[in-house]
Amino acid sequence: MPQLGLLPGRAWTVLLGLLRPPPGALCIRAVRSHSQVAEALIASQLKPHQEKSNFTIKTPKGTRDLSPQQMVVREKILDVVVSCFKRHGAKGLDTPAFELKEILTEKYGEDSGLIYDLKDQGGELLSLRYDLTVPFARYLAMNKVKKMKRYHVGKVWRRESPTIVQGRYREFYQCDFDIAGQFDPMIPDAECLKIMCEILSGLHLGDFLIKVSDRRILDGIFAVCGVPESKFHAICSSVDKLDKISWKDVRHEMVVKKGLAPEVADRIGDYVQCHGGISLVEQMFQDPRLSQNKQALEGLGDLKLLFEYLTLFGVAEKVSFDLSLARGLDYYTGVIYEAVLLQTPVHAEEEPLNMGSVAAGGRYDGLVGMFDPRGHKVPCVGLSIGVERIFSIVEQRIKTFGEKIRTTETQVFVATPQKNFLQERLKLIAELWDAGIKAELMYKNNPKLLPQLHYCENMGIPLVVIIGEQELKEGVIKLRSVASREEVAIKRENLVAEIQKRLSES
Repeated sequence: MPQLGLLPGRAWTVLLGLLRPPPGALCIRAVRSHSQVAEALIASQLKPHQEKSNFTIKTPKGTRDLSPQQMVVREKILDVVVSCFKRHGAKGLDTPAFELKEILTEKYGEDSGLIYDLKDQGGELLSLRYDLTVPFARYLAMNKVKKMKRYHVGKVWRRESPTIVQGRYREFYQCDFDIAGQFDPMIPDAECLKIMCEILSGLHLGDFLIKVSDRRILDGIFAVCGVPESKFHAICSSVDKLDKISWKDVRHEMVVKKGLAPEVADRIGDYVQCHGGISLVEQMFQDPRLSQNKQALEGLGDLKLLFEYLTLFGVAEKVSFDLSLARGLDYYTGVIYEAVLLQTPVHAEEEPLNMGSVAAGGRYDGLVGMFDPRGHKVPCVGLSIGVERIFSIVEQRIKTFGEKIRTTETQVFVATPQKNFLQERLKLIAELWDAGIKAELMYKNNPKLLPQLHYCENMGIPLVVIIGEQELKEGVIKLRSVASREEVAIKRENLVAEIQKRLSES
């Protein structure tokens, strides 16, 4: 046990208070001896530290911190995405991180079990948002908005087993673009696919393919193959797994777990393993069974029109009609699509990552009506960019090639080679800040010049302004290029203009 002499002053005060008998009481009533009280006090002080030693400091499962370097990468990705959304005329929107539980219930099919429910904290049952689409539909219905083109960047939460290597987390960002309103068929849908192509090309991720199908075609296939209507959603969720598991495993799930007749599953297999372009659409029109289904014909007609518009947009070669695409979420009603990278590595040195889809979306014409008291529908179509998966690909590329990332955007560093120049540096940096120039200085009264210059080289700061006795006397400031190490003397009153000129040229 530590000696009493090592106790801090405040602890001695507490100890003496414990030892002092209450007024009128006999000392013999003191239950503990001096040493017992001291031991108890010391033990109480040490206990928290002992408990902390067993505490594991970590982020919750399926989440992560982002370092300054990672934040730079993420912001560049988001800049490409949001710039594209704005280029297409979208307005920004945000909604709460959590919604009333009933808003989210029964909107996601089998995935509804992945919704995070919150503890009742005031009479409302709440859940963290699962995606940005359902909150958008709720917003439209609540505010009686009939027409809107919006983008939304925000976090969503899913209680699934995370696969970090594939860019899957329990907390992650989504970047959504949606067009709400009654318009002529397939024009907004084609624009969404054009946006996908622009973003994926702009991020330089390598070659990609956008798979397209239509829920009406899928439902038509299920109907003509003999699937009971009550099992449409369940079978759709099974088909949706074809990008992850084989047809044999999907068939097994349909028959054994979902009670579908084997011959019905086989008929479905004949369709959902087909993929191609506009020629496949034409072929499906001629299918003797499918051509008898009104829903399927409507879907095929819209897909034919969609391919015409995609050809005019110059992106048809990036799109494939793929009947294995199902998009298991319950709210899709028409065209659905999903973008996959065909070859993740751009360079031979990179290892391929199995990332799954990097963007997806579709038409959901009935979702807004679910929230409207009178059931008024607002047709909607949209897309979501898989930022986390894209981030994992870019991060791996940076790691492979050892790229150096600037974590600040500082343009100018204010330095001095001499003592007692803090006031002059502060006046100078305030002048730069007021002119909108990103500037830094070292938080020391009398820093040495060499560490200041080394800091600029390490941080990638392009310019240094240096002020000392000689410069102050002559009314000039030295302007130094960090890369070339060349220095020129600039009149104090011309400094801001000269810096701005150099920055605009770089």
